[in-house]
Amino acid sequence: MSSRDIGPSSTMGEILQAYPSAKVGLFVRYHIGGCASCGYEPTDTLADVCHKHNISDSLVAILACVRQSADVEAQLHISPTEVAMALKRGKKLRLLDVRSVEEWEAGHFPGAQCVTLELTFEALDSWPKDTPIIFYSNRGRRSLDKAAYFQAYGFPNARSLDGGMDAWLVARLTPQS
Repeated sequence: MSSRDIGPSSTMGEILQAYPSAKVGLFVRYHIGGCASCGYEPTDTLADVCHKHNISDSLVAILACVRQSADVEAQLHISPTEVAMALKRGKKLRLLDVRSVEEWEAGHFPGAQCVTLELTFEALDSWPKDTPIIFYSNRGRRSLDKAAYFQAYGFPNARSLDGGMDAWLVARLTPQS
């Protein structure tokens, strides 16, 4: 399926199969698909989702968002080397671990904070919007979702550690805070 084939009757499952990064792009642009209250089912049509979430943009604009979603997702990633170099230069990054409490307790980056519901609300409500935030998980998928969430709420410097802790450990980098 190409963007020319996508129309109001296309299901979200079809769209996401053709454009896997559309989930991130649509969430950042329209705040749909990232949580239970803004979610959709794979069988929902694009028209159903637009109606349910009061999206009044034209089909052309929505298709542009889908086509550009790979670029939006790519901008959310930051490599382990980039993070290590920023920390080495003394850049103040907020390292936020999105893994479970059990995973956190098993090991985490020095100076990192475990993301809890309370910390999420604190950050969204009181942190400066330009705060450089690096989210990480084991492989980078959960952290990508959290970085997209924060970007959708106005944090342009929210990023996801590409490949997560696994990539960090393979690169044998040492976080410093």
